[in-house]
Amino acid sequence: MIKLIFSYLLFTSLLLASNLTPAYSAFQNGEYSKALSLYTEEAKKDDAKAQSAVSYFYFNGMGTTKSISKGKEWLSRAANNEHVAAQFDLGMMYLNGQYFTQNFSEALLWLERAAKADHTEAQYNTALMYYRGDGTESNVTKAAYYLESAAQNGHTGAQTSLGRIYMQLVQFDEAIPWLKINAKNGDIEASYLLGEIYCSKELFGSAKEWTQLAIEGGNSKADALWKRYKLEQY
Repeated sequence: MIKLIFSYLLFTSLLLASNLTPAYSAFQNGEYSKALSLYTEEAKKDDAKAQSAVSYFYFNGMGTTKSISKGKEWLSRAANNEHVAAQFDLGMMYLNGQYFTQNFSEALLWLERAAKADHTEAQYNTALMYYRGDGTESNVTKAAYYLESAAQNGHTGAQTSLGRIYMQLVQFDEAIPWLKINAKNGDIEASYLLGEIYCSKELFGSAKEWTQLAIEGGNSKADALWKRYKLEQY
């Protein structure tokens, strides 16, 4: 999994850095020792992209002896130099306990920094940490904030969760558009929740429409909601 993450770094952000082109060419040609040497030259000049690349080689033992400590050192330097993908990778390593000891506080620190830089996956994972209270006190409001950011960026998991979070916060108007997205994608529970919201607002025509969809999908709570409000009359 980590190898895939770092491959993404190399083939996107690193490839676009003109001063790293010789290093990347060496990497493509399988000359890993040469590539590492060239990346390291730039990394020592405080080039964050090169620092991320160097960490890749050490984590994977390419062109050198595998070294988790050196990989972490270079990735941390890149993250401190505001390389957003490095911040995300470092945060996820701490979150999952991959390569080094699991540490929720460190995970949240790095993931939130990346989230504030508009990294979608970081926004989603930061939201989950605030919701669960991992490395911090549980904060549903902050969870909703980062879920909203991720959802606006097209993250389907965030879109699925956001309506339910707003329901918890009793912010029904904010919940409705996200629940509708979920419901239109076949989420039966979202259809039921929409029915519940519209019943609470006494908008029974809309409540009937969404509750009926939920009933057709086999949601027993929707059936009870229908009977409680006698929605057949609307």
